[in-house]
Amino acid sequence: MQALILAGGKGTRLRPLTVYTPKPIVPVLNRPFLLYQIEILRRAGVKDITLSLNYQPDKIEQQLGDGANYGVNLRYVTEPSPMGTGGAYKFAADAIRETTIVFNGDVLTDLDVFKIIGFHQQKKADATIVLTPVENPSAYGLVETEADGRVLRFLEKPKPEELEDLTTNNINAGIYILEPGVLDLIPEGENTSFEYNVFPELLKRGKEFFAFVMSGNYWRDIGTPTSYLQAHYDFLSGKIKGFKVGKPAEADVATTAIVDKSSILGEGCVVKPNAKIVHSVIGAGVHVEEKAIVENSVVWAHTRVSSQAQIRGAIIGRSCHIGRNVLVSDGAVLGDKTSLTDYTKV
Repeated sequence: MQALILAGGKGTRLRPLTVYTPKPIVPVLNRPFLLYQIEILRRAGVKDITLSLNYQPDKIEQQLGDGANYGVNLRYVTEPSPMGTGGAYKFAADAIRETTIVFNGDVLTDLDVFKIIGFHQQKKADATIVLTPVENPSAYGLVETEADGRVLRFLEKPKPEELEDLTTNNINAGIYILEPGVLDLIPEGENTSFEYNVFPELLKRGKEFFAFVMSGNYWRDIGTPTSYLQAHYDFLSGKIKGFKVGKPAEADVATTAIVDKSSILGEGCVVKPNAKIVHSVIGAGVHVEEKAIVENSVVWAHTRVSSQAQIRGAIIGRSCHIGRNVLVSDGAVLGDKTSLTDYTKV
């Protein structure tokens, strides 16, 4: 079995963080995001992984290489133009002409992939879609199934008045297992969507199409700054299981500085006297000067936080300069190389 990760999006919803950094390698706990998907695939014994790219593909390939450092074999295909989820799968067909597990490139989960593979094989399915329950299904496309898991229909973003009559709150989690025959349903060289084109065609043709419903697993689309930040909170509070989270030893923290137990510091960080870091993730080479406060925030590598600055509930991009006595408030998102002069309020 092989895997395909659809990592070609521009990350528009996550801007300005993705102007210079493709979404698949934005840092999550100071690691490129895709490594979390690669890790759960490797645990399930899926080591041949193809990355379907389009936006800034060279940066992704330079960072991840051939996958040897992560115990997998990575291949890359670059779409000439955005082709949609189904179109990207078809475009990569030469590399993946066998049973394939497909991941959308913005899904963070601790799912046991081995269980999905077993379910797919037990059902002798042509296609298996992973579903996850959500509290507010109106913002998503819902998937209705029979008791045995067979997919019945797709409902796109139901209106509030429609919710009362629904029997499900399960949404598409962006993870699929597909047999090679599915490729034959996708036209060559066209922009095609799994959700709007391929899956309805599977139902129309009466294919063996089943749903695996997550239970007790973490799932999040990290495609917006709010969700990206929440993913970090969830990691720091222990809601996401199975990934190793720890503090590198190579950080220079003053004895009178305060770094709480939940925070994570990247290699080469400097935290000066009386600075305070609470429930935050600090990237490699970041300098936090005297009496500065970083709270409930994510700060990317090589940023400097000047004395008495306060960053609360914010995301700070790479190589930024936060001046003295600056206040960065909840919800602020600063792109790479942003410079805030002394006493600025954001």
